[in-house]
Amino acid sequence: MEEAFVGGGEHPACGICPSRRFPLGEFDAFERPSGECPFDPSDGHRYTAAGVPACVHPEKVGLPPGRCKTEGVPLTAELALPDRAGDLDAYLYDVMHSAAPGVLELLIEQATLWSSQ
Repeated sequence: MEEAFVGGGEHPACGICPSRRFPLGEFDAFERPSGECPFDPSDGHRYTAAGVPACVHPEKVGLPPGRCKTEGVPLTAELALPDRAGDLDAYLYDVMHSAAPGVLELLIEQATLWSSQ
C-alpha cells in the first residue's frame, strides 16, 4: 500500500483530510466544502456521490483544486509571477514552501523554463 500523501502531526491539513490517508491522486480536491462532497457522519470524512474521498481545503496541503481521482485529471499548477521583479523572491519562496511534492516539481519546471527565456 502506498503511503499517505501528507504525514506527520505538524502539517496544516485537517485531521480528517484524505491526504492523511491516501496517496496523491487517490482523492479529489474541492475548492471548499460543498454539497458535492458532503460530510459522512458514519466515519467523519467527506466523499463524492461516487464514494471518492474529498479534500475541501486544498491550499492547506499545497494542491490546486481538481478531480484527480474522479475524472483522472492530472495534477497541474501554474506560476502567477508578480509584475515587479523585486517581488519575485518572496513570491517564489512562498509558492515553493507551500506546494505539495508533486506540484513542486511542476512549479520548478515552469520556473526553470521562465528563467531561461
